[in-house]
Amino acid sequence: MEQDKTNSGNSLSSLQLELLKIYSFEPTEEEIKDIQQMLGRYFGDKLTTKVEQAAKQKNITEQDLDQWLDEEA
Repeated sequence: MEQDKTNSGNSLSSLQLELLKIYSFEPTEEEIKDIQQMLGRYFGDKLTTKVEQAAKQKNITEQDLDQWLDEEA
C-alpha cells in the first residue's frame, strides 16, 4: 500500500482507504485502540530503523546521542 505522492489535498491515500474499510466493519472501542496501538508501533519501528540507519551512515554513536540529550537547550 504505497501512497501516491501526486494526490491532491482532496484525495484519500491508500492507507486512508484501507482504514475506512476497517471502520466499515464497526469495530469496538477496544478494537479501535488496538488498531491505534498497532499503527503507532509500526510507524515507531519505521522511524527507529531510519534513525539507526542514518546514525550508522554518519558514524553517530549511542554515546553521541546520549551526550546530545544531556545538553541544555
